[in-house]
Amino acid sequence: MFYPEVEPYHQALFKVSDLHHIYYEESGQPDGIPVLFIHGGPGGGTDSQCRRFFNPKRYRIILVDQRGCGKSKPHGELRENTTQHLIADFEALRQHLAIPAWVLFGGSWGSTLALAYAEAHPEAALALILRGIFLGARSDLVWMYQFGGAHEVFPDQWEVFQNFIPVAEQGDMIKAYYDRLHGPDLGLAKQAAKIWSMWEAHVSKLYPDPQLVEKYEGDDFSRAFARIETHYFYHHLFLEPNQLLNQVGRIRHLPAVLVHGRYDMCCPFIGAWRLHCVWPEAKLVITPDSGHSAFEPGNSAALIQAMDELVV
Repeated sequence: MFYPEVEPYHQALFKVSDLHHIYYEESGQPDGIPVLFIHGGPGGGTDSQCRRFFNPKRYRIILVDQRGCGKSKPHGELRENTTQHLIADFEALRQHLAIPAWVLFGGSWGSTLALAYAEAHPEAALALILRGIFLGARSDLVWMYQFGGAHEVFPDQWEVFQNFIPVAEQGDMIKAYYDRLHGPDLGLAKQAAKIWSMWEAHVSKLYPDPQLVEKYEGDDFSRAFARIETHYFYHHLFLEPNQLLNQVGRIRHLPAVLVHGRYDMCCPFIGAWRLHCVWPEAKLVITPDSGHSAFEPGNSAALIQAMDELVV
């Protein structure tokens, strides 16, 4: 299903401020259609598997680790780290690489950021291929991190996530974890990071994935991931309410495919449906046998097909 593994022909750290350098790489066809892979989280990162959604003979594949993520420096840094900073980074990198416009390929938080970037710079987008649509609404965060949502499907994992927080603070789990992850007690922060990250790892796939759980449990990954994610969630993703839906008119002319797993427990399907309702020109693909992850077979097949069929 996936394209064979390819190695980057160019890797670098790109200075975007006096504090931040973001890692990026290029692989595939140097004079091919440029495509920007926008990873999830916030706080995730890229790896070699991210290149395999794209035909390397057709696409110039550009992977970027967002501020504080992956190989970007400094690791886990929260200063000067907002949605607006990330949008500016993508635009600065596009100009640095002398790319007139590129395809935006993003899932989960990557779909949020792809929409925000395209709406800010519609002239820089050739098309959008989005998966696991996350609009950043309050209801999205309540579903994942409060009562009445994903915890009803995963009560065993939720119990671990919930019981780490005293009952008096459980009315706002994001704030409770934020306080611990960003507080002075490093031992408590390390515990909170693992539990926060493990909750997401268990919910992210339709079938349990021990390798994903192991990755999310790692000290380096979990601490940066949980700190960055709670930083963004606590600050409402640095977006205005309904911003992404309200500004869809700026990008409705662009080709778009929305891929969403029917059983996505991280980002419920209602988000993709709401986006499609205000953007009916976008092709909506509901994968009937998938959860949230791009690497579940149904989602992967739909994404690869969308890239193979894309005409720009």
